[in-house]
Amino acid sequence: MGLDSIWHWAILLVIILLVFGTGKLTRVGSDLGNAVRGFKKAMQGDEEEEKRKAQEKLQADPAQGAGSTQANQNQRDSNESK
Repeated sequence: MGLDSIWHWAILLVIILLVFGTGKLTRVGSDLGNAVRGFKKAMQGDEEEEKRKAQEKLQADPAQGAGSTQANQNQRDSNESK
């Protein structure tokens, strides 16, 4: 005797409505929806932050590479002049 019949589900729903009332169930549904929206927003914010950090890293690496290339060139020049 499982919960595979529509009548079982209907009776369960009626009992839940009697115990909790429609007001509490409405608030629970609303709170649950807000929680899901907040979670999605936080996840989206994390993804955007990771993209921003990756973008900054890509922009910083070529600048560092150019600086180290210039330093290497200066060192070679000074070694050649000796």
